[in-house]
Amino acid sequence: MAWIKFLTEYVKSPRTVGALAPSSPSLAEKMVNDIDFRRAKCIVEYGPGTGVFTEKLISNKRSDTLLILFEYNERFYKQLSEKYNDVDNLTIINDSAEYIEKYLKQYNIEKVDYIVSGLPFASLPKSVSNKILESTQNVLRKGGLFITFQYTLLKKDYIENYFSDISYNRVFINLPPAYVLKCENG
Repeated sequence: MAWIKFLTEYVKSPRTVGALAPSSPSLAEKMVNDIDFRRAKCIVEYGPGTGVFTEKLISNKRSDTLLILFEYNERFYKQLSEKYNDVDNLTIINDSAEYIEKYLKQYNIEKVDYIVSGLPFASLPKSVSNKILESTQNVLRKGGLFITFQYTLLKKDYIENYFSDISYNRVFINLPPAYVLKCENG
């Protein structure tokens, strides 16, 4: 069962996994709700874990839209690689999202349309969070969206240092309930 694997990885690395169980389908739906899949050329996902948001991204994206996943946890990375080895225009990177600029340069990608994040900013070291948010702001096209979820709004003000245009919604059908923050790059 996916939640047992997830719980095991959380116990081993709570600062990088950040949740006791995978996100709910309701949260996944809300995370991709504002993506214009008809126009998106490149979508990035930070911290896909077991792939709950990834499933929604793959099932909605055009076949020529590039999807790049950054998964730091090696077990999740291997699981995602096996699960999605036949998906066109999908790249899975076993590294921290803080290095996104290096990888995009390697793939000759100048800007990204959307970044969906399952990263636990509340438990990541502040220096790592700073680097991830700064790099995210740099690689998103003007008007592009950074969509993340958090279990509280404690980090909303912190994220506003990078994205001043933030709206949010609460998703109650998730364990625990979560906030989806939609951050537009100005």
